[in-house]
Amino acid sequence: MQKLKFGRIERLAIRNGEPLFDPPPRIVREVKFGGENVPPLEKASATFALKSQVIDLFRQLDGISFGQIEVLEIKHGLPFRMLVEQ
Repeated sequence: MQKLKFGRIERLAIRNGEPLFDPPPRIVREVKFGGENVPPLEKASATFALKSQVIDLFRQLDGISFGQIEVLEIKHGLPFRMLVEQ
């Protein structure tokens, strides 16, 4: 999500609260003209705090035993909203 920065992840299968990447989801990158389209250069760290949006996403995934995220919108490298088929 950080690498994508702005865009969508589509058709991501979920089983028992875990995302499946086989088949791979569709990734759609949004390009903003006149805007910042390059992810910020950040140093990798072994420890970091998760943003509240990522924690909310994990909580939502935990509640899906069998389903598919039709669309997961990403803004500023963070999950913004999702549409879920259950």
